[in-house]
Amino acid sequence: MKPDPAVARVRRAVREFFGDPVRTSALTSGELGVAVSGGADSLALAEAAAFTGHRLGVRVRALVVDHGLQPGSAEVAEHAAATALKLGVDGATVLPVEVTGPGGPEAAARRARYAALAGALPGALVLLGHTRDDQAETVLLGLGRGSGPRSVSGMRPLDPPWGRPLLDLPRSATEAACAALGVEPWSDPHNTDPRFTRVRLRREVLPLLEDVLSGGVAAALARTAKQLREDSEALDQLADEVLLSARNGPVLEIEPLLGVPAPLRRRALRRWLLDAGVRELTDAHLRSVDDLVGAWRGQGGVWLPGDLVAGRAHGRLSLLPPGRTKR
Repeated sequence: MKPDPAVARVRRAVREFFGDPVRTSALTSGELGVAVSGGADSLALAEAAAFTGHRLGVRVRALVVDHGLQPGSAEVAEHAAATALKLGVDGATVLPVEVTGPGGPEAAARRARYAALAGALPGALVLLGHTRDDQAETVLLGLGRGSGPRSVSGMRPLDPPWGRPLLDLPRSATEAACAALGVEPWSDPHNTDPRFTRVRLRREVLPLLEDVLSGGVAAALARTAKQLREDSEALDQLADEVLLSARNGPVLEIEPLLGVPAPLRRRALRRWLLDAGVRELTDAHLRSVDDLVGAWRGQGGVWLPGDLVAGRAHGRLSLLPPGRTKR
């Protein structure tokens, strides 16, 4: 019997995701993880991943994170795991986490969730149920925060250890698939709580944009993200060549960086700083470091997160602890 069209649509998205040899090569461990929350996106993905994964000869395991933020969360997690097993996965694991740290509950929960998922199946690819609607929300957040093209380019389909096969599907497709499969998704109360920015984007901003612009906004935003992502990846390759020409051990020679367009040079400098362990790098930090090359007037070093200072001396850029910079 042919599957319901909605189920077939989700399966096709997963099959096409692994139709790319680069993505298939990520299945090196013989296991494939699927993050399952119990919502429609993750349950539809679990069924499609099990269906496709078995044909690729890999074991598929559902990974259910229990954030412990709501009463009865353990029962919800166990139910999600049991539902995933009924949908054909080979195993299901509940991962209790402790949500702590800076940035508010959304950010703390996200950090805890991703850390648990990454550690559950070391070396394995883990599929996430992000849809086209999630991509549109991500693009709007990036636009609103002025985060630049890297943020506006959205989520990548493959960003090891994460895989996102459903980025071209609307959320309605996963809901229809669950209905056809006879499973009732769990509705997370946090997904309707207006205290969270993403909830207001989903329930207020995007519907208004769809109304004002006569529809197709989510698809257009996702399409824009894909175009920007392709451009960014091409620019990153060029920036890697610039960086390679300037590297001299841990320092950078200034001469190869001169004459390089500033946007390309900043990409090279960004990679150098991240490779050196600088985190929470802002656009202001990056432009200040770039000024040591493109607007050099003998200025002092640039203080960076991680208690490091970028400085220029003798025609080179270097990173040193405070107090050890040279002119």
